[in-house]
Amino acid sequence: MSNPGTKDKIRSFILSNFMVSFETRNFTDTDSFLRKGIIDSMGVLELLSFVKKEFCIEVKNSEIVPENFDNVESLSRFVEKKKVL
Repeated sequence: MSNPGTKDKIRSFILSNFMVSFETRNFTDTDSFLRKGIIDSMGVLELLSFVKKEFCIEVKNSEIVPENFDNVESLSRFVEKKKVL
């Protein structure tokens, strides 16, 4: 289960650090970052760096996959799972 506070931090980071267009500014928790044009492949690396630092978690290369990093919901679930381990 994802934490609303975690979702808020992720959303805030994206809105503050990426040039999100007016049309995509109100993206949902399940909107794909890449398909909606919210972030690009370089943005994923910035998002990865933020997640590692903000939530004090380690992320293996094998975990940097769309299932974990493609939208607010999946990233929040991933972070919460890693914080428990």
